[in-house]
Amino acid sequence: MKKLLLAAFAMLCILPASVVAQGVLDQVNDPFFGESCTSIMVGKKASTDGSVITSHTCDGRYRTWLEVEKGQKFKNDTTMEVYKGSLKTETAWDRRKMNVVGSIPQAKETYAYLNTAYPCLNEKQLAIGETTIVGPKELVNEKGMFLIEELERIALQRCTTARDAITLIGKLIKEYGYGDWGECITIADKHEVWQMEIFGEGPDNIGGVWAAQRIPDDHVGVSANISRIGKIEKKNKDYFMFSDNVFSVAKNLKRWDGKEEFKFWKAYGKVEKPFKIREFIILNALAPSLKLDFEADELPFSVKPDQKVSVRDVIALYRETYEGTEYDMTQNLKVVKKKYNDKKEEIGADTIIAPNAHPWPTRDHRNLRNYLKEGTIEYQRTVAVAWCSYSHIIQLRDWLPDEIGGRAWFSFDNPGQSPRVPIYSGTTKLPESFNFCGQKRYREDAAIWQYRKANKLATLQWQKTRKGMMEEVAYFEDKGFSDAEYFEAKIKKLLEEGKKEEATTLLNKFTKDFTGATMLRWKELENEYWGRFGLGF
Repeated sequence: MKKLLLAAFAMLCILPASVVAQGVLDQVNDPFFGESCTSIMVGKKASTDGSVITSHTCDGRYRTWLEVEKGQKFKNDTTMEVYKGSLKTETAWDRRKMNVVGSIPQAKETYAYLNTAYPCLNEKQLAIGETTIVGPKELVNEKGMFLIEELERIALQRCTTARDAITLIGKLIKEYGYGDWGECITIADKHEVWQMEIFGEGPDNIGGVWAAQRIPDDHVGVSANISRIGKIEKKNKDYFMFSDNVFSVAKNLKRWDGKEEFKFWKAYGKVEKPFKIREFIILNALAPSLKLDFEADELPFSVKPDQKVSVRDVIALYRETYEGTEYDMTQNLKVVKKKYNDKKEEIGADTIIAPNAHPWPTRDHRNLRNYLKEGTIEYQRTVAVAWCSYSHIIQLRDWLPDEIGGRAWFSFDNPGQSPRVPIYSGTTKLPESFNFCGQKRYREDAAIWQYRKANKLATLQWQKTRKGMMEEVAYFEDKGFSDAEYFEAKIKKLLEEGKKEEATTLLNKFTKDFTGATMLRWKELENEYWGRFGLGF
């Protein structure tokens, strides 16, 4: 995989990516703004083991608390409340700046789901990734009831398949209105994965417009904060779903003249072309034989990979920072290291990357370096970023019971540094520290800080700490996959014997124990780095 990534970079001329946070219109074209996400999708015939994969990096200062919401049964004629403002709360019981904006009829029964800032996985192996794709301001109607995170929550509570989720979301948007900026959600089930892009239809209309395109089973796709759906094949219902107003709204708002070929991204995306650097890097890395052109007007919506893709390949892509390539932000940060013989006599010197150079420089760091020498650091929007709240890569496997078929490889903080913890569809209880968000302030009880402290300290001497930290990441990755093989067989046997309660207890302990082991090791790394750097050396 690394060789494929390097081959992809050799063909590039990088441009900074424009990234946006919801509601921050004046920063739409600021390539340094931090709130953005990346989602990679893999069809079941494109993966090495037959699993369907979707994924998500929650890049920005979003909440990092998470919990498993239990499934429930309700009486007839009950309602559920719909919220705005849940993305940046500090705990599940924090209601500051959260508002009830309406209610809808409650389902008779709901499924348990993993409640992350952008809800991501339910007990029936339905999973969702997300990336904000913004679009033009004229499409936004803040009076619409639903933000994207609430639509994800309701879909996971009520649906078992991607197509059902898309249909439900479309109905909710039409009836109650979409009040968010442009969003993409990558919806997967045990058999297929879809990319759904949603926009408002302007301040005078309460509904919204949307289109969804299926990733072919033998293909991979990527969404990275830019609309990508192009021509909609109206008769191909196996690969396309769309709102009944998708063409008329474009005409009414003069975003399409009705004559030229209709392309969704062109009508609604407010972009010159439907890809930038992350999409190109990932697609080209996985299918180098296509010789994709970064200067092209359009890339394929999805590609058939040259080699089948494992979930570990996807995990590796999420660590990518372009180190060792011409786009490496550390390449000009060099020092001279003198060499001495046994008599301590100088016998030469080497020019090396500075020990404190790392691929996540802050804006102040870049400004200082570029003031001292213009062009020292050219900003690149990497896949792994230091401002990541959390990330997950979710596998869905139809040959296993739902309790263990859905598996989220979850990490807090920078995905280029942190280990990943397995959380299953059948998990019902998470470690206590997962209840607290660490984004508003330093909290010793918040899980993210158990990793963030060592991660940040490591960047003080990244060229010296990287090898050791990556060895720890690799150790826990190897351990996670090897332990899971034995563990899943044990859970499957318990389920076959009707011992579901015992199986659930073990599932909860597995995630708790694995989390505890990673936290303990990252605490040891933190102590090691303090001992190494605390005296100023």
